[in-house]
Amino acid sequence: MLQSIEDWFSQYNIQMSQLTQLAEALGLIVLIAVIIHLVLHRGVVSWLKRRADKSQAIWHHALFSGNLFSRIALLIQGIVIGIQANLWLSQDSAVREVLLTLVNLWVVMYTLLTLYSLLSVLETLLGRTQVGRNLPLRGIIQSIKIVLFVIAALMFTSILIGKSPVILLSGLGAMTAVIMLVFKDPILGLVAGVQLSANKMLSVGDWLEMPKYGADGDVIDISLTTVKVQNWDKTITTIPSYALISDSFKNWKGMTESGGRRIKRHVLIDATSVHFLSKEEINHLNRAQLLEPYIKHKVKEITDYNAQHHVDESCCINGRRLTNLGSFRAYLERYLRAHPEIRKDMTLMVRQLAPSHDGISMEIYCFTNTTAWVEYERIQADIFDHLYAVMSEFDLRVAQAPTGSDFRHWHQEKAQTSTLAKVSNG
Repeated sequence: MLQSIEDWFSQYNIQMSQLTQLAEALGLIVLIAVIIHLVLHRGVVSWLKRRADKSQAIWHHALFSGNLFSRIALLIQGIVIGIQANLWLSQDSAVREVLLTLVNLWVVMYTLLTLYSLLSVLETLLGRTQVGRNLPLRGIIQSIKIVLFVIAALMFTSILIGKSPVILLSGLGAMTAVIMLVFKDPILGLVAGVQLSANKMLSVGDWLEMPKYGADGDVIDISLTTVKVQNWDKTITTIPSYALISDSFKNWKGMTESGGRRIKRHVLIDATSVHFLSKEEINHLNRAQLLEPYIKHKVKEITDYNAQHHVDESCCINGRRLTNLGSFRAYLERYLRAHPEIRKDMTLMVRQLAPSHDGISMEIYCFTNTTAWVEYERIQADIFDHLYAVMSEFDLRVAQAPTGSDFRHWHQEKAQTSTLAKVSNG
């Protein structure tokens, strides 16, 4: 049997001694590779992982989140196998050429995966710093990964065809148009990410409002091609990165950093309820602690003015007089300045806007001392609750369209008037 095998190999000019040497060399390569694998994976990597699990340092856990050390170990194994192939196999051996080709492919692949893991670790660690939060890290990392992938693909192809990568690069120029078309969105996203970062226009955690895309919420991710926004209703809106450069959007970061959120709301006042204040009404409003200094000052100012100009006060349209609307505006301004949750160092005013057929518009413009949404709405509601409640003290009415209740009340009054008229004529 053995003789027949030797005769069969001799037909192809293959000696049994050569096969024995080859088998011994391959066996030695496999044995050493298995030993190194056990030492690296079961020994070194496992020991490092146990140390990391016991540590409280964030960077220890980040190093093992992307299989970095496992990929480094596999890369080392490939390099060692290549070194053994050069040591134990003859230069003219076809098996050596095949094995070195596979080793080179292995080294390129795991070098790429190792760099990917290292970039993921850097993204995790830098994302926890202030500088990292102001940069589109996801987009930058993804851009680097694409470049590394292209380089690895060129190396992979050059190894398989046995040609230098320079030859492939020389032919790559003809494919530039195709590459630009295929990677159009990543290229636009990379340019947009650089502009967003350089101009500090947007970062993760900012409140973004972009009605065109239905986005109104916190930015949770900035990648190479898209920006993810978690809206206040917990839905996710995805926006192309380059759209943030070509279109307009509102970033509420400035409001958050200022520590104050604006209240800008108006109330409509029935114009027919505006009138001059009588002495009884002035005396009544003079008892309001917030309004007392204003009433005393204005009464003295108006009295002095009318006396200097010999105003005939028997007619109310002569000279100057206090109005309930002006007193109400002065009261609201003093109320806001005394409010403990309103910023006094920011713009604060109560102004009268242009009247319309709906009524006279009185606007409150001020800033709260908090930017939290729930607290802001509570403060704003408290202010307007008080505004509506105190308006009757100035004999003012809110302007509003007639409701069904108004029409029923009007109909009842009309019916009662008609009944009384019939009785009186009875």
